[in-house]
Amino acid sequence: MAIKILPARLANQIAAGEVVERPASVVKELVENSIDSGATRIDVDIEKGGSKLIRVRDNGSGIEKDELGLALSRHATSKIHSLDDLEAILSLGFRGEALASISSVSRLTLTSRTATQAEAWAAYAEGRDMAVQLTPAAHPIGTTVEVVDLFFNTPARRKFLRTEKTEFSHIDELLKRIALSCFSVSITLRHNGKVIRQYRSAKTDLQIEKRVAAVCGNNFMDHAVAIELNHDDLKLKGWITTPDGARSQSDLQYCYVNGRMMRDKLINHAIRQSYENALRPEQFATYVLFIEVDPHQVDVNVHPAKHEVRFHHARLVHDFIYQALSDALAQSIELVKPSVSKSAYATEPVGGDDYSVRESVPVHQPQHASSNPSANTQAWDSSPGAARSSSPVSYPSSRPSSIVQKKQTDAYRALFEPLTSVADEECDDSELGVVEQGFMEQDVPPVSQSPMEKHESSAINITDLGKALTVIQDVYLLMQNAQGCHLVDLNKAEALRVQGQFNLVDGVMLKAQPLLIPLNIPMSAEDIETLTTYQNLLLTLGIELTARGKSSVMVMGVPQPLRKQNLQQLIPDLLSELQKDQNVELPLITQWITSKIVVSKPKYRLSEAIQLVAELEQIWGAYLPYHQYNWIQPVNFSESIAALQS
Repeated sequence: MAIKILPARLANQIAAGEVVERPASVVKELVENSIDSGATRIDVDIEKGGSKLIRVRDNGSGIEKDELGLALSRHATSKIHSLDDLEAILSLGFRGEALASISSVSRLTLTSRTATQAEAWAAYAEGRDMAVQLTPAAHPIGTTVEVVDLFFNTPARRKFLRTEKTEFSHIDELLKRIALSCFSVSITLRHNGKVIRQYRSAKTDLQIEKRVAAVCGNNFMDHAVAIELNHDDLKLKGWITTPDGARSQSDLQYCYVNGRMMRDKLINHAIRQSYENALRPEQFATYVLFIEVDPHQVDVNVHPAKHEVRFHHARLVHDFIYQALSDALAQSIELVKPSVSKSAYATEPVGGDDYSVRESVPVHQPQHASSNPSANTQAWDSSPGAARSSSPVSYPSSRPSSIVQKKQTDAYRALFEPLTSVADEECDDSELGVVEQGFMEQDVPPVSQSPMEKHESSAINITDLGKALTVIQDVYLLMQNAQGCHLVDLNKAEALRVQGQFNLVDGVMLKAQPLLIPLNIPMSAEDIETLTTYQNLLLTLGIELTARGKSSVMVMGVPQPLRKQNLQQLIPDLLSELQKDQNVELPLITQWITSKIVVSKPKYRLSEAIQLVAELEQIWGAYLPYHQYNWIQPVNFSESIAALQS
């Protein structure tokens, strides 16, 4: 057959097959054009689910008379003019196909007026002929697009439309997504003359939260955790919910990249991975997330409906989202409902005013494969209802929430002030730090670079931790069991907790969690040889490395404790340490890794201490080493009691 150029009307109808899937597709294109025009108010009128009428009116900048006919031509747009514009798109539309495609399968009227014109003009186009007729019209500044009898000239496509109710539900859901991305725009939706939705413009934080609640429901906000994280040109903000806000279907998942609605596989994978230990398989996370990235670092022209994007630094974006959400979830569990075991929760209130543990969140420093940026993550409850949130399924369930009694805590602090001064004399500042040393040295303690000396503790009568009472001197937790009271060094307990995550149960190797995008790290020939020697040993710890020639190593997967680490720095350091000795055993490797990822904290809140103790008990179980490493010491009140009785 001979090769011919397609007629313009046939090309438009083929394009319409990609752009105009159903009435909701028409609404999407028209509303996005209104937003690009700077509109602050958009009215959408629908009749019979959109098959009879779709009318979108806005108060944007409008279209000049001389450009109305051109606006209905294919590949006509005011948003890009050169290749440089295409590489940095900030507008929602840019291809110039929407109006031409819609007018090829409907009867379309485009009415508009600009601020410089005294009158408005209407352009009318119908079906395949695409002949545009211009007539004067009455219209305020802005634009109205009427689409009548959608698919009237393509009956084969019209018969595939669903019921009026179903098609309108798609339009309703579309406008919900748009309402979440453009808080400053008022949107009104009518169906068959009846107002169905009315989203008022939101400028203050309270108004924005009300708008989110109007779209996602009050239950979403009851369990919402607001997050905000910045790193160079990457920004992430929005709301995720605690595990109690999960749903049995994925109907409350809204994600935007530079203001554009997205269903991107990479983003979805990062979000699912951050929730993997918090939700059951039949549960779905709920979230409203806004991702801002340098427009030069993202390609939005990869999908006909613009539902997907391509990031130039996909791994960085993936890990950035994963770490932000993982940190926010961990903090929300700590702040909303601390994970405590039955033997580790605070005593019942004895009187006085009480307040929930809801303090400001500390600064976190996420580590990415390409850099080691500092960032500020904020997680907070937007509603008192969030206090009903539960902890992830990886922690023991049915734990009571922690309520700190202010007067009770103050009384305990006053009572044990002499004790804290003694503790200061026994533990100097160097013990609380992390001492740098290689794991090849002799007499290395089980938790290297931690303050745990490998000697017997005086805690000879301690067989369980008991109840948490209060934090003393910011880093010591006072606890009570049947034998009496004892102090727990929280920094040493943190090191012991991380060490426990590397313990092999019944000799079964740790599970390697595969990276979405394997990390390629340049290596020397000596490092490659060391990897060959210890590859099976590293696999036992869930560290999956593959040599690529003699110049690089691919990191295919790492265990859960290493997910948030800077692997580009950690893996080469690990192989360098392994080169120093050819007879390294598994415990020494785990000790060295633990020392690298444990960071001593200068201050613990009671809620943090309770959660740490609960995780410590869960990880170690019956094998918790009470009598080693000098991390727990009994407290003797005999002298104080004797003084009180004298």
